[in-house]
Amino acid sequence: MRSERLTVFVIDDDASVRDSIALMLGLAGYRASVFADAEAFLAAWREDWAGCVVADVRLPGLSGVELQDALRKRGTVLPFVIITAHGDVPTARAAFRSQALEFLEKPFDNLQLCAAIETAFGLEERRIHRHENRRADAAKLSRLTAREREVLERAAQGLHAKEIAAGLGISPRTVEVHKTRIMEKLGVRNLAELVRFAIAATPPDDDRE
Repeated sequence: MRSERLTVFVIDDDASVRDSIALMLGLAGYRASVFADAEAFLAAWREDWAGCVVADVRLPGLSGVELQDALRKRGTVLPFVIITAHGDVPTARAAFRSQALEFLEKPFDNLQLCAAIETAFGLEERRIHRHENRRADAAKLSRLTAREREVLERAAQGLHAKEIAAGLGISPRTVEVHKTRIMEKLGVRNLAELVRFAIAATPPDDDRE
């Protein structure tokens, strides 16, 4: 899956550095894409990109940390590994405040970088898996009628058939019929799974957690 979906986006204004990193990553089995500055990366940016960014903290134009902030404002949680030849405490703090996954000082060990990338890719794989599960759940939910959605929402709140019936102005027997049809359409076996499905189908505030 990693070779097909996940890319390491290397951003460094030093051509020798970014080419060296890209070569090392290629030999290690990673797919890499290189950029000379943050602006070039943002100009090429696509919302379906997945993987992680390895960016120098000092770049012409936007810095690596500022690029991370810019992507956060676009709503992406793409993991960042910040690299620098000028490591200092304030810079490191700024990187971690922007939720950088790792802060590596040049010259760094290739194993350190690969370890950080593996951690980032693990986060991305879990994010992609959650996203795909929610898409599948949304497709199932789209098969429900408006009334069935109302019953599902109330069942997820823990309301019993009589309470749902009273709130919707229908009979408890009708509520049970709706529940049966909902469970068939969603492919769940019992009320507990039905409630979990309804909760899981609601996107969280932060897709990375």
